[in-house]
Amino acid sequence: MQQVHFIDLGLMDYKKAWDFQEKLFSETVTTKVNNRSLLENEQIKTSNYLLFCEHPHVYTLGNTGNKQHLLISEKQLVEKNATYYKINRGGDITYHGPGQIVGYPILDLDNFFTDIHKYLRFLEEMVIRTLAEYGITAGRSKGETGVWIDVEHPLKARKICAMGVRASRWVTMHGFALNANVNLDYFGNIVPCGIVDKAVTSIAKELGAEVDEMELKEKLKKHFAELFVCEVIND
Repeated sequence: MQQVHFIDLGLMDYKKAWDFQEKLFSETVTTKVNNRSLLENEQIKTSNYLLFCEHPHVYTLGNTGNKQHLLISEKQLVEKNATYYKINRGGDITYHGPGQIVGYPILDLDNFFTDIHKYLRFLEEMVIRTLAEYGITAGRSKGETGVWIDVEHPLKARKICAMGVRASRWVTMHGFALNANVNLDYFGNIVPCGIVDKAVTSIAKELGAEVDEMELKEKLKKHFAELFVCEVIND
């Protein structure tokens, strides 16, 4: 059984968390490259990580996104105490802020399975199973990555979890953002994920009350471990 090191970074500046991801990602890729020149019994086993954090108000645009989906100016960003980054994940624009659980798995998929489609479906399934524990029925929207509620009813469909990943040499980074107790008003400043015809929601909005975030993290970790058949170790 694979081991995955879990680190809760707490509330962390987006760039600082991004740099930390890049460090772990680069170390893993370098290890894999170096292993190519070694005999099998000399090779170093790569490590796997699952990072959780929350960010101060920030908008991030993926490498296939449209800058016009940010609907406010640089001056308005400052007024809203928010920052903006164009980053190296897939997907369009999204928002991160306090009350949102952001997960960054840094996995060597050679330790699990080499299938990005399956990897994304597993992350979605982790969230779907977690939401079910709160009595929230969620699912997928055809052709749109992430987790949704009432997607079979177009006028009611709303997104509760966004996803965007990067992978190189089967090593992953970036991940998912699950709206727990987040201020949804900040999504009004963007076209979330470039999707114009569906709303955004949160666990708190669906339940009518705030959710215990520590409990939520434990549920996410449990379902992650089940799906990836791994042992999640607290670092």
